Amino acid sequence: MHLQESGEMYLETIYILSKSQPTIRSIDIVEYMGYSKPSVSRAVGLLKNGGYILVDEGGFITLTDEGRQVAERMYERHTLLSDLLIRLGVDPKIASEDACKMEHVISSESFEAIKRHMQEKI
Repeated sequence: MHLQESGEMYLETIYILSKSQPTIRSIDIVEYMGYSKPSVSRAVGLLKNGGYILVDEGGFITLTDEGRQVAERMYERHTLLSDLLIRLGVDPKIASEDACKMEHVISSESFEAIKRHMQEKI
């Protein structure tokens, strides 16, 4: 199953939430992303059917290995691109918003080049 940008965003959100709380349910995603319950429910179903997440009987959501790989990749892209834009003088809120858009469309080659460049500057 090819994952669209919205699916990547949901996986990244689940990953971010998992870093700060022991369990995640759909309502946590609703509150974090500000989306409607039906939208989140549909996305959770698609991600579950695609093998990116597991949902237990209690409605608790966990990332599969494949889902975690996608989520970690999106999170790394987001944080690095945000950091780069902030270092260039962009307001942090705008940098985060722009990084959120960029992380889904940038090629692996370009991202790795930016990553190497940023590591050289540290």
